[in-house]
Amino acid sequence: MNIAQMKYVLEVAVAPSIREASTRLFISQPALSSSIRDLEEELGIIIFDRTNKGITLTDEGREFVTYAKKVVGQYEILENRYLAKDQDKERFTVSTQHYNFAIKAFTAVIKKNNPKKYLFSIHETKTNEVLEDVRDLKSEVGIISFSGANEKLIKKLFKDYQLEFTPLMKRDTYAYVWKDHEFAGREEISLEELKDYPCVSFNQSDTGNFYLTEEALADHEFDKMIRSDDRASNMEIIADLGGYSIGTGMLSWEDAILQGLVSIKLKEEDPLIIGYITRKGSIMSSYGKQYIEELMKYKEM
Repeated sequence: MNIAQMKYVLEVAVAPSIREASTRLFISQPALSSSIRDLEEELGIIIFDRTNKGITLTDEGREFVTYAKKVVGQYEILENRYLAKDQDKERFTVSTQHYNFAIKAFTAVIKKNNPKKYLFSIHETKTNEVLEDVRDLKSEVGIISFSGANEKLIKKLFKDYQLEFTPLMKRDTYAYVWKDHEFAGREEISLEELKDYPCVSFNQSDTGNFYLTEEALADHEFDKMIRSDDRASNMEIIADLGGYSIGTGMLSWEDAILQGLVSIKLKEEDPLIIGYITRKGSIMSSYGKQYIEELMKYKEM
């Protein structure tokens, strides 16, 4: 078993077909299939079920993928740190849900230090990836939120992943609509009044696990729902279809993507707790410490 084989499995697990996976991996389809079969024989398990309709992960395969992600993630950290051509650069990485203040704190750290050579990364991504990135030390700090609807699950994941959570703020629940929407001038509205319009939600996972959403009211049954994994697409859908999304009311007019939205307080209450996570026992870099200092400027709790 080697790193390449684990990477092959991870790519096949998410690709629409093994042909597509082989294209992404720059390897022939027969060679890819052979490598995975060799791995299965070595491990004594079946990772993928093969049928005429394609391939799917077995129960043993799903368990293997969980461990392989951790191993490959750690290997890539070492690879980037010690084998990359730009290893002399300063490095710092953050993973975050979609919060503008997290980006503001990130740029503030860069402005403050202005290092000569650096490779900084900020991943604006899904909830599960924020959790996994910090767990696997791909990111030093993660920005995350939870509401009453998913608090128990998120806190369980904090414990399982050995993460420490520091709350920064608590935010009420708002609906976002386009500025020319018939409800745009309202100060308060209910989901019942919005039921004829599609709710546009950020897609959190391949399985659509709404309990990992960064939005409030995750357990509400919406009659009309559109999921997208791109903020710009969300805004265009809201504008074109007269839809709405659910958020914290923290609209930044400096963010071009958000311009055109207005927020309306929702009568349904499911406040979000927003904060940052770090891995227990991890040693923070100077940039990580400074980033947390910047985040603390937003602390209200």
